[in-house]
Amino acid sequence: MEGLIGKKIGMTSIFTEAGDNIACTVVEVGPCVVTQVKTDETDGYNAVQLGYGERKAKSTSNPMKGHFAKANTTPKLKVVEFRDSALESAVGDSITVMDVFEEGDFVEVTGTSKGKGFQGVVKRHGFGGVGQATHGQHNRGRAPGSIGAASYPAKVFKGMKMAGRMGGDRITTNGLQVMKIFAEKNLLLIKGAVPGHKGSLVIVKK
Repeated sequence: MEGLIGKKIGMTSIFTEAGDNIACTVVEVGPCVVTQVKTDETDGYNAVQLGYGERKAKSTSNPMKGHFAKANTTPKLKVVEFRDSALESAVGDSITVMDVFEEGDFVEVTGTSKGKGFQGVVKRHGFGGVGQATHGQHNRGRAPGSIGAASYPAKVFKGMKMAGRMGGDRITTNGLQVMKIFAEKNLLLIKGAVPGHKGSLVIVKK
């Protein structure tokens, strides 16, 4: 599967020839540098390792400095392996958006969702709340309701949908379409929303 590492820029909208207004996410994809090529003979599987972004040398460990030096490149912010990639590249090559994607391609985007902090069951799981305000109900509109039985089983089962920390999860969104490519700026316009906040790193795969 082919893909590149990128950064979420924000959202915009474009008009189709039919006059429809389509919401799109702008993602800056690449250029990525090939930092390692893995093969069945040496590593037991085929993969291409790509690096994206720039990291300060003082923030890079010595082993990683040596790893990037082998590829004749500067320390990278993010390194990702793409298994069974059809990209025929050598170590040190630069991969741009036009080498991988075309307008109309369907892609999947992986990123870390926005952190929402500690949330209740209505926001976190879509509960409807207790409901009616009659029969002495007081401040129960967004309560979870009963969470278990009495003396048996005398515990709350694991996995019960309750209040807790929401967001900050690794999310993959499938079936997104590339609407437009701006090759000179390495930008993809992807139909719909992708996980993460503005400026967050994402992985875009075909």
